[in-house]
Amino acid sequence: MTNQTHPYQPLTSENAALILVDHQVGLMTGVRDYSTGELKHNVVALAKAAKALKLPIVATTTARDSMWGPTFHELVEALPGVEIIDRSSVNAFDDARVARAIEATGRKKLIFAGISLEVCAAFPAMTAVGKGFDAYVAVDASGTFSETKRQAGLLRMLQAGVILSDYATLMVEILKDNARPEAGEVYGALDMAWAVLVGQVAQAYGK
Repeated sequence: MTNQTHPYQPLTSENAALILVDHQVGLMTGVRDYSTGELKHNVVALAKAAKALKLPIVATTTARDSMWGPTFHELVEALPGVEIIDRSSVNAFDDARVARAIEATGRKKLIFAGISLEVCAAFPAMTAVGKGFDAYVAVDASGTFSETKRQAGLLRMLQAGVILSDYATLMVEILKDNARPEAGEVYGALDMAWAVLVGQVAQAYGK
C-alpha cells in the first residue's frame, strides 16, 4: 500500500528542461556550503550533460550590471547559443520573459539550480509546483550563504512538493540506458573523478 500523491514518473529527454538561475560572480563569492571550485564544476557539468541530452535550457541573471555581476565565464562557455535573460525580479518566474521561455520549452518537468538555493532555486521551483509543473532542484549545483539558509531552504522546498536531488543523478536518470549513443558524452560532461578511476581500472584489467 502506498500513500504517494505523485507516483514516480522518470525524467526523460522528452519531458525535462533545465533552468539555471543566477550563477553570478558576485553571488558565488558568498557561497559557504560548497567551495567555488566544486560549485563551478557541478554547475558546468550539469549544463554540459543537459546539452548532451538535448534538454532545453533557460538561463537567467538578476541585476547583473548593478549588483551581482555576470554569469561566471565557465558556465557561459558551456552554454553556446543560450541567451542569458537578465531581470530585476527576485523570483525568476515573476519575470514575463523567463516565464515565457520556460513555457516555450513545452516541458512539464523542470530542473532548477541557482544561487542562492533558498531563494534563486527555491522560489521559482515552488512557483512551478503551484503552476502544475513537476519541479526538481539540483542541490549541489546550487549554493547558499550559511547552513541555516541551506537547511531552511531544503525544508521549505520539501514542504512545497519540490523534488530534491543532485546534478549527476538527475542527468543519469534522463540518460536511462548506458547503451545510448549520448552516454559517453554525458559521463564525460559529468566528469566524476571516481567514475574515471573505475574506467581506468576496468581498462587495466581488460588488457
